[in-house]
Amino acid sequence: QVQLVESGGGLVQAGGSLRLSCLASGRFFSTYFMGWYRQAPGKQRELVATISSGGRTNYVDSVKGRFTISRDNAKNTVYLQMDSLKPEDTAVYYCNGRLGPLDYWGQGTQVTVSS
Repeated sequence: QVQLVESGGGLVQAGGSLRLSCLASGRFFSTYFMGWYRQAPGKQRELVATISSGGRTNYVDSVKGRFTISRDNAKNTVYLQMDSLKPEDTAVYYCNGRLGPLDYWGQGTQVTVSS
């Protein structure tokens, strides 16, 4: 069993930055495929960024060049550095971890970007 705990959300002005962290409990974190998703009010949850066990990254077009996903396997943590934030980035951000049929989610952290 793996538990994921997000932190780092908050209120920031447009153009500002935040760094989200997701701490994973349990073993074999380095083998997990990790991702960040977000869900804005009234909208479906969408994929923001992913990072493979080998460090390969992928981003949704709307955040390319502004967000950076990374992982520190020694700390069992995945990060999402968010720069040049826009009001449309406002959402609850969720951490996700997958390994084969296993699929884990964190409880989410709120990010609010004011204009």
